[in-house]
Amino acid sequence: MDIFDMLPGAEPAKPEAPICSRKGCRAHATTQLLWNNPKIHTAERRKIWLACTDHAHWLEDYLKSRSLWKETLPLSPKDSA
Repeated sequence: MDIFDMLPGAEPAKPEAPICSRKGCRAHATTQLLWNNPKIHTAERRKIWLACTDHAHWLEDYLKSRSLWKETLPLSPKDSA
């Protein structure tokens, strides 16, 4: 949203599709990877990285190798709203 969206008759900006969290990737996300860092987050806290189909496995391996990964879930339309 920007200032021009508030002008009378202006159409509201459409929300952009969620994109992959992998550095340099601009593909649409299809998966969410839930993680936390136990050194700085409480046990129930979940951070979320989004991944496209090509990078979901890579990001999951990255988190698992650092003992940060908790769960991998599909990204549903309600999650991206």
